[in-house]
Amino acid sequence: MTKNKLKAPKHLSAESKKLWNSIVFDYALYDMTSQKILSVALEALDRCQKARTIIDAEGMTVLDKFGQAKQHPLLAIERDSRAAFLAGLKALNLDLEPLQDGPGRPPGK
Repeated sequence: MTKNKLKAPKHLSAESKKLWNSIVFDYALYDMTSQKILSVALEALDRCQKARTIIDAEGMTVLDKFGQAKQHPLLAIERDSRAAFLAGLKALNLDLEPLQDGPGRPPGK
């Protein structure tokens, strides 16, 4: 597959599409398997962010039928989606450490 034929999946958010493009082209993920793993990971990121938006609006607790406060059900979705996103990135085995000019410690350390 050539570089100019690659496009981020249409159902991803604008932010996730930007991230998809950045990762695919920076790490040359031109095989379908890697792209599918990345797509699923970014779907999880979008789900996590949607849950976060609702939690921010409604609060971290909700009242049950007895009027007792309990954690918002979307907290579990946010947690699980975040974990799925990170697992997807880990499965891609990307080296996310910034490149250095030479061997040894980074400057200032």
